[in-house]
Amino acid sequence: MRDKDETNARLIGRRGALKASLGFAAVAAAPIPVWARGLSKSPSRELSFLNLHTGERLHVEYFHGGRYVPDAMRAVAVILRDHRTNATHPIDPQLLDLIHVLHGKLRSAAPFNVVSGYRSPETNALMHEASAGVAAHSLHVEGRAIDIRLPGTHLASIKKAAIAMKMGGVGYYPYDDFVHVDTGAVRRWGA
Repeated sequence: MRDKDETNARLIGRRGALKASLGFAAVAAAPIPVWARGLSKSPSRELSFLNLHTGERLHVEYFHGGRYVPDAMRAVAVILRDHRTNATHPIDPQLLDLIHVLHGKLRSAAPFNVVSGYRSPETNALMHEASAGVAAHSLHVEGRAIDIRLPGTHLASIKKAAIAMKMGGVGYYPYDDFVHVDTGAVRRWGA
């Protein structure tokens, strides 16, 4: 019986790994969104992150030669993982492009400080139960949202630049010291 359980555990592990690999491959092969085609004349796009919960840092070229870089996309998924469960999920390339453009508009050299990236469904459900401010069907669960701050840049400036871009949702949380951006419908909320 033990051998059967170990075999099943290995198969589940392999299936999970295969599923994750296919997810990352699909993200890396995703077509460039129409708005992002004029994003940059440079064939390269880079981002820097500091995960405030784990202390991990990442500087990555996530787009090179007209394509999203699979290894870089995996590294981004790791740094933006659910720090409560350690679960990773492919991050929407359009979200990375959105914050790349935002970073350029803010003319900052600082890394994005990540308050929240991907959230597992379990984490999101717990957060939703604890706070009415957490959406039951959050785009964080789909890898399409990020809560950020940028050292040396006022939150109000981040909010204003993100709203002006008209590229997705923008939530302003000055009391919690972050701005939420996502690749959903263009909308805004918060103080």
